[in-house]
Amino acid sequence: MGDILTWLISFLLLFSLLALLIYQLMCLADLEFDYINAYDSSSRINMVVLPEFIIQALLTSFYLVNSHWILTLLSLPYLCFNLHLYRQRKHLVDVTEIFNNLSWEKKHRLLKLIYLVFSLFISLFWMIYNSLD
Repeated sequence: MGDILTWLISFLLLFSLLALLIYQLMCLADLEFDYINAYDSSSRINMVVLPEFIIQALLTSFYLVNSHWILTLLSLPYLCFNLHLYRQRKHLVDVTEIFNNLSWEKKHRLLKLIYLVFSLFISLFWMIYNSLD
């Protein structure tokens, strides 16, 4: 029963990360189609960047504490990328440069989204597998 709870918590953390990334992508898409101005878009994105980083660190440490070594190793590059962005102070979207970096911002968030969907499927698979045992 404890293993199912572990996978359920992992699933919920991954789902919350997915929701934050989809929100960021929607803000960037709204900016691209000129539904929202650059200041509002960057402030909305910057508001959820640090919670995304914290949830990802929590998820990686959760995998580590629960001895899921493969998932820990799979989530470490994403965490290291986030730490690299934070150390270089490139984690926040700049209002004055948002139009110049729009393509890069969308690509890097789409890659994060693809990674998280892959992790979600792995987590869902193991949750179903453990519930059948």
